[in-house]
Amino acid sequence: MRITLLHSADALEPPVDPVLDQVSSTLETLGHQVTRVPVDADVVPIVEGLKRARPELVFNLSESFAGVSSQDSSVAALLNLMGLRYTGSSPSGLMVAGDKSLTKKVLSFHSIQTPKFATVYRGAVDWAGDIAFPLIVKPPQEDASIGITNASIVTDLRELFGKIDSLQAEFGQPVMLEEFVEGREYYVGVLGNMQPRALPVVEMDFSGLPAGAPKIASWEAKWGADGSGAGEGAEESVEFAGTKSVFPTDLEESLVERLHETAINAFAALRLRDYARIDMRVKPDGEIYVIEVNPNCYLEKDAEFARSADRDGINYHALISNIVEFASARYAR
Repeated sequence: MRITLLHSADALEPPVDPVLDQVSSTLETLGHQVTRVPVDADVVPIVEGLKRARPELVFNLSESFAGVSSQDSSVAALLNLMGLRYTGSSPSGLMVAGDKSLTKKVLSFHSIQTPKFATVYRGAVDWAGDIAFPLIVKPPQEDASIGITNASIVTDLRELFGKIDSLQAEFGQPVMLEEFVEGREYYVGVLGNMQPRALPVVEMDFSGLPAGAPKIASWEAKWGADGSGAGEGAEESVEFAGTKSVFPTDLEESLVERLHETAINAFAALRLRDYARIDMRVKPDGEIYVIEVNPNCYLEKDAEFARSADRDGINYHALISNIVEFASARYAR
């Protein structure tokens, strides 16, 4: 097929995101003709680029519009308006999953447990549950742990008000206060549509962090000092060096089954498509809490989703091929 790789323009800025070449070369190896169209701050070049390419399928890797993560749903909506077939979730799925407070409300309706929370904006309270310290404070409309640092965990009102002020000044959006769940953190990939499958469980291992450091996957823990997730800048980050994703070997089968079931239920509740990653925390008593849902999750070969698929017998070529097939089948006449 003629496939256009739609991606955020900032993926080309140093350090260049390796997933672009990885997906492109894989699609070409699979026999497809691949073009690329960047998404920046103007709709017209996107439309013109897609019209020139005349894709039979758009492989949607865009994560933002004009650098705004919450506008990734608008990019999918544009593809809908142009009548183009594309991979990944719909505008509604991206919009709901892209706002953590909306995600929590939908999941709660489906009896999927998430940490108690409140949202505030410029002194107004959008929602306030019965929450207690310690809290993690974060911008609900950002992804990839943007806005989350070691200072995001607060234990008293002074810290809380200071963190609310700084986040509202930086991001200009509501702030979410969420009860911090002490426990182990797991990621479960979901692949498919009519009968989605849960991939092997990945754990975020915090054992390398300095004593007393909060056990959270902050932006720097995920991406390093330079934001690349690899290389010299990342090596210099204590948080990056102190965390790693591993395949746990000590989980009871009953817990694995419950993690898989929770992930698939969350995927279905938010009406996601093709592929996603569900992030969860498990308390020592075994209670599972969904902390984040990631539609169209990161497809870099060494990232958690692709590694988990590979462990399940789906190598990278097969993974990309499956995503193309899922999207194509959805539009079959």
